[in-house]
Amino acid sequence: MIDPLDACLRSLLGRFRQQRPLRSGSLLITLLGDAIAPRGGRVTLGSLIRLGEPFGLPERLVRTSVARLAHDGWLAARRSGRISEYALTARGRRRFAAATRRIYGARPRSWNRRWTLVMLAPLAPQRRERVREELHWLGFGQFAPDVYAHPSFGEAPLHARLAESGIRSHVTLFKATSEKASDDQRLARCGWDLAELASAYRRFVAAFAPLAAALRAGALPQPEVAFVARTLLIHEYRKIHLRDPLLPDALLPRGWVGTTAYELCRELYRVLFRAAELHLTSHAHTLVGPLPAVARAARGRFAR
Repeated sequence: MIDPLDACLRSLLGRFRQQRPLRSGSLLITLLGDAIAPRGGRVTLGSLIRLGEPFGLPERLVRTSVARLAHDGWLAARRSGRISEYALTARGRRRFAAATRRIYGARPRSWNRRWTLVMLAPLAPQRRERVREELHWLGFGQFAPDVYAHPSFGEAPLHARLAESGIRSHVTLFKATSEKASDDQRLARCGWDLAELASAYRRFVAAFAPLAAALRAGALPQPEVAFVARTLLIHEYRKIHLRDPLLPDALLPRGWVGTTAYELCRELYRVLFRAAELHLTSHAHTLVGPLPAVARAARGRFAR
C-alpha cells in the first residue's frame, strides 16, 4: 500500500524537478531565508550541497548558485582548510528580513482609503528600470509611466526601503484619497493583475491540499520528509506571495483565494516545523559545529 505522505512528496518533488530551467539559485534563496537565517545565518557549502540533494540539485549547480549569490552581495565566504562557509551579509540579512515580514505575515484587512503615491523624477533608462523593479517588489502598482501607488504601504517603512535602495532622491511621495469606493476598486483592477495572481494561488492550493489531507489524517512525517515538504511549501508560496500587493479586503474580489492559500500554508508550516528543524540540526553545520538553535521569532511565523 502506498504511503499517502510519500505519494504527496513524490508529486511535489516531481512538480519541482519538471521546472525548466531548474532554478537552483531560487531554491537556495528559499533555504537560506527559511532555514539558515533563523539559525545564525551561516552554513558550510558542504551542508548546502547535502540539503539540496533530496530536491535533485546537482553539486555543480549548488556551487555555481552559491558563488553567484556571493558575487551579488548576498553572501560572504570564509575558509578553514578545505571547508568553505557562507554567511549572510548585512545587505542579505536586510533583504531576507524584509521578505520574511511579507511571506509569513498576514495581509492587512482594514483600510483607511488613503493611497500612497510615488512619482518618479526624470531618470536615465537604466536607473528608471531599477526604481521600477524596486517599487514592483514592494507591491506598488503602476498607473501611469511615472506614477505608482499602494493602498496600505506605511510611510516609515517605505522611506527606509527607498533610502536603502539608493532611490529616495529620485521619487516624490504623496498621500491621496479618491472620491468614491468604486474608484478605489477600479484603480485596483487597473494597477494589478488580480486574475493571474488568483490563478497562481489556486494552483498552489491544488498542489498542497493533498499534503494537508494526509497530515490531518494522522500521517507523521520523518525529519527529512518534513524538511523537503516545508521547503517546497515556502518556495512555491514565496514565488507567488512576493508578487502579491497585499491589498486590503475592500479592494479584493469576494472569497479571495489568496486568503485560502495563506491559511493552508500556515497550517502546513506549523505542522512540519519541528521535524524539519531536526533534519537541519543533523545535516547542516558551520565551521565551528552544529547550527545554533532556531530563533524564537521563527517559531512564531504565521502567527495570527
